[in-house]
Amino acid sequence: MGITTFGPLVTVSATYGTGGSVIAPRLAEEFGIPFIDRLISADLSQDAAAEMRSEEGLCDGEQEASPAGRFLSYFARAASVGAMMAPDPLVEDDDGIRARTESALLEVKGGAPGVVLGRAGAIVLASRPRAFHVRLDGAAERRLAWAADFEHLSLEAARERQSETDKTRTMFVKRLYRIDPSNPGLYHLILDPTVFGLDRATRLLVDACRAYFEANPA
Repeated sequence: MGITTFGPLVTVSATYGTGGSVIAPRLAEEFGIPFIDRLISADLSQDAAAEMRSEEGLCDGEQEASPAGRFLSYFARAASVGAMMAPDPLVEDDDGIRARTESALLEVKGGAPGVVLGRAGAIVLASRPRAFHVRLDGAAERRLAWAADFEHLSLEAARERQSETDKTRTMFVKRLYRIDPSNPGLYHLILDPTVFGLDRATRLLVDACRAYFEANPA
């Protein structure tokens, strides 16, 4: 039996307004490896999927029509009332959502290189060799200001989207994996891009990734 060679892998967990949708693709481009985005419904057109990838928030209006969107919206509502609600018959069960979330990670889990944004990558790929796990986070008000400018929103609209997005993504991971994605023990590096700006934050991450991969050769 041959020995599996593990290519470089970076997982990026990002709160709303930290530029994860910009930084993660830049990392993939810098290292010349595939980029695997957040969970996207197969029901969406290529144009709609591309629009989602350009945003910091959830899937916006399109996600409401997809099973994943109903799942996320359901848990957002549940979080707002502080308890689980009655099951929604239109929502996929946990196993179905988990399988679909992880389906795009099979190749990188087996050794293929890549940059993974979201998908609870730091948890799903925690034991995968040569996987560098990054968390992007920062003060809520700085993230809010950046996202409002990036998405051309008013501060009020961005604040509403920030609250929904952060809450829902946390519920998504907690529900499927029983782990809080803000747990620092999941990551090798936690960085606040709102302090450095996107360009410098990207360069810092590139340097950190290179150092990690040099210290952990294939």
